[in-house]
Amino acid sequence: MTALALQMPQRYPRSFLLAAALVWLGLYLSLVPLSEAIVAALPVDRTSHLGAALQFFLYDAPKVLLLLTAVVFAMGMINSWFTPERTRALLAGRREGVANVMAASLGIVTPFCSCSAVPLFIGFVQAGVPLGVTLSFLVAAPMVNEVALVLLFGLFGWKIALLYLSLGLSVAIVAGWVIGRMKMERHLEDWVREMPQLRAQAPSDQLVLADRIDAGFASVRTIVGKVWPYVLAGIAIGAAIHGWVPQDFMASFMGKDAWWSVPLAVVIGVPMYANAAGIIPIVQALLAKGAALGTVLAFMMSVIALSLPEIVILRKVLKPRLIATFVGVVASGILLVGFIFNAAL
Repeated sequence: MTALALQMPQRYPRSFLLAAALVWLGLYLSLVPLSEAIVAALPVDRTSHLGAALQFFLYDAPKVLLLLTAVVFAMGMINSWFTPERTRALLAGRREGVANVMAASLGIVTPFCSCSAVPLFIGFVQAGVPLGVTLSFLVAAPMVNEVALVLLFGLFGWKIALLYLSLGLSVAIVAGWVIGRMKMERHLEDWVREMPQLRAQAPSDQLVLADRIDAGFASVRTIVGKVWPYVLAGIAIGAAIHGWVPQDFMASFMGKDAWWSVPLAVVIGVPMYANAAGIIPIVQALLAKGAALGTVLAFMMSVIALSLPEIVILRKVLKPRLIATFVGVVASGILLVGFIFNAAL
């Protein structure tokens, strides 16, 4: 093992990460002139609806994919420290309150999504992690993930990204704490409550830099390879909104003046299935067409944190009353976020 570990760093030169970053930056900086040049070369009027939509798509598609690749690679390296076993070990035995904050924070840097909700939930229960703490993690992991934050930063700037981070964490922490205070463990499915508890132990870590670079590449192959169709579909929808939807039309039912816009956004968002990479380009187009920030944030958070597929998956381990409480508490937090920011901004 030691001899193998000593050989592993030789797979990549010491300057590999720096060179890769410079290549990535060069590609990123060329996107605006390249997209404009391609549209100019096409038999399309740049000022027409089609011209505007094409430029939006040709610029945003490579931009989002570049951002997605970079953040997934970096987080793949970071996630090599945060295995499910280590995450359970960090949360097991913690008191509620502080543990809710820890769980929500860990949700940002861990690579778990709604598809892994049931095995994670079972593992947390077996490790003795309180129900409310587990739910804080399960809300934060899909909603406040590294992909959402980096794409928001790239598309809207650090203020909106930081705003989303603080709001998402607040919803996850408060929702988990409230459900924990309600003592609803009896509403877990019987087979889950009867499972024997296991002692959570953090595994030993003998990975070197080359292993973590390999983990980054593996994350890119797995995650980007899975979500790129959703990304392109989301950008195509966003391009259509950008090119053809009148600004007054979008502002009429997603603007600040329509008090019912936030509840409607949540109701529309819950049945949808999309990840952050697919929904954020649509969010960008909605904002550009006059939709209110609070309404759009509520829509985005409901799509990511309260997706119907995740609710169906969680039904395997939660009884209907606990499912309803979970959805109600998280939805209330999202509604509050939407109303506050529509009033303040």
